[in-house]
Amino acid sequence: MIAKTFDNVQEPVVLHEDLKTTFTGIVHPISTPDAPVHQYRGIKYASIPARFRQSKIFTRYPPQTDCSRFGPICPQPKFKSVEEELFNLSEDCIPNQAFKQSEFECLNLNITCPADATPVSQYPVMIWIHGGGNRGSGSNWVTDAGPLVQKSMQISRPVVIVSINYRLGLFGFAASPALRDDNKAAGDEGVGNYGKRPPTPHAPTSLNSVHVLGLRDQRRAMEWVHRYIHAFGGNPNNITLFGESTGAGDILCHLHSAANEVAPLFQRAIIQSAIVDLEVPNLHQVGWQMSKLISALRVQSVDELRAVDAEKLVLLGQGIRAVDDGVFFRKSWTGSLASLDKTASRHHVEKCLGDSLVVELNSHFHRTKVPQRLHEHPRSRSYTRHASHQPVIIGDCGAESLLWSLPASLWTAAGVVKRIQAICQSLNKASMLLRLYDISSCTPADELPERLLDLINDTRFAWPTELIAASLRAERGGHGVWRYVFDQEGPSRGLPHHTVDLMYLFDNVPLPALPTASAYDIITPREDGRFYTPDDSDDEDCPAAKSSVRLPPAVNARDSDSEDETPGYDYDTDWAMPVVDDWTYARVRNTIQERWLAFAYGEEPWREDKVFVFGPEGEVGERSMCIFEARRRKQTWKEAFEPLGMDVVQKLGVELCNGPPVDARSCY
Repeated sequence: MIAKTFDNVQEPVVLHEDLKTTFTGIVHPISTPDAPVHQYRGIKYASIPARFRQSKIFTRYPPQTDCSRFGPICPQPKFKSVEEELFNLSEDCIPNQAFKQSEFECLNLNITCPADATPVSQYPVMIWIHGGGNRGSGSNWVTDAGPLVQKSMQISRPVVIVSINYRLGLFGFAASPALRDDNKAAGDEGVGNYGKRPPTPHAPTSLNSVHVLGLRDQRRAMEWVHRYIHAFGGNPNNITLFGESTGAGDILCHLHSAANEVAPLFQRAIIQSAIVDLEVPNLHQVGWQMSKLISALRVQSVDELRAVDAEKLVLLGQGIRAVDDGVFFRKSWTGSLASLDKTASRHHVEKCLGDSLVVELNSHFHRTKVPQRLHEHPRSRSYTRHASHQPVIIGDCGAESLLWSLPASLWTAAGVVKRIQAICQSLNKASMLLRLYDISSCTPADELPERLLDLINDTRFAWPTELIAASLRAERGGHGVWRYVFDQEGPSRGLPHHTVDLMYLFDNVPLPALPTASAYDIITPREDGRFYTPDDSDDEDCPAAKSSVRLPPAVNARDSDSEDETPGYDYDTDWAMPVVDDWTYARVRNTIQERWLAFAYGEEPWREDKVFVFGPEGEVGERSMCIFEARRRKQTWKEAFEPLGMDVVQKLGVELCNGPPVDARSCY
């Protein structure tokens, strides 16, 4: 990295020989003299030839490329991001990010790196894939990578973090065999550089199918990073994908893709609170949905659909995501993200048990010594693993379903019982499910939403996450998957809601006034089984000696009317809410950051036979799988969900999330 002076202001630049340009970025505002961070914003990684066409990797830049501003994002509804809504932030706490929206210039990325990074640094690379469904961006302030990169420098695990923008909604996941055929006619078929065929004469085609352009945009970004990140100090052969919500669901699709099987572009993945259809729909299953969506537009061909104003398309396609187009996923694909490729699984298990010719988990997943703070547990771990079976961290939050509080509140007890019975198509199975979630036609109205949210949480997140983790583990011969549960409360909500882990991981969200933990509240288990107490404060490893954390200036500036009370905390109204004090916040933040960064370095984040817990109330550490079963309703899933099957359970979750039919809410 080179610092170039313009009018006495230092601007970081990267002289990129391969791309024949000089990228000029910014010194990140988080920078300090001992941990400076640089950021390069809005770098175009691919171009879009036309609406619904596959993107092409971009390599032609002017001699000077300004990377001081974020690039355009995909057209989308102009609302708060999901994170901002769930964090319960006031308007004055939300930075004004008025991104330009552009359908054809939205494929850009942001690179955040240590200021000392050079082409010989070879730092691990982490690529962030944002969630948010059909809104959001990789430039959202909530997931800005500055603090995480700075943290990586402070713990001697420097990384380069890339966040990407890609096409959303109908622009990225439009359903139509017509769109696929249209791409073939233009010379594009399948994944990236694989399976191209010569162009054929183009003719108008009818609309009946699907395309996964958003996923292929993400693959294009990986290709760009793999080719060109070395100039920014990154190692193209040591890349970790991480993402949450629908972004995490997209990572699962990449793990099962044909391109990943032929030419893997990442070495490991972190899947946080994935929202995904376990049974990925095929062309025929979504054809009717696409037809319904575009019927109001009165178009009959792809060309006509291309002519529709982008603002109209933004309002359609809610909920459209990955579709099995017969090309994107690998040949052994079963159609499900939670069912096994039995032939491949048997092969890997046999190799694991009986083949004398074994290799390490991953040529990039090297055995660097894990620092003491990461509790290394060295064990023999040699087994066969295909390069496309990357190691995975996967987990969920304890109260993800807060997303659907409003529709859950619209149901009546009688209405929800009737609907569950209709979906289950079995009185016995429906009765078992209703009994286990304590729902009946007599459930009090004030208690029903909470019980419904428990059911929604398990159908949409907790049970699917467990099924996916088990499937990934089996496919990898019983190894290479690390499970966690995030049950740490959010400071504003008092619940471990969807995306609350992003608050701790990226450390960007302004915090409410947090009470300061008393020294006698900080009682922590030691490695020898005893507990840290205030008397251990001279011990450099004692958390009590490390409880000082950064608080937002607005918090530090607040005054209290009484010296006996914590500023900003109302003991009369907030007594029932779990307290997130400054020490608790710092403890969870530091732990998740360190574990994720260790994983990016190819280190074992924790023991595979354990589950790692984050919270509640600041608890962190490895726990036995018995603890996992206590944290999640695993026995309930076995009794209530398994008899119904994945399809019915997912349908149940989706319909409960949608709320009662609009024209029947008086009865429901």
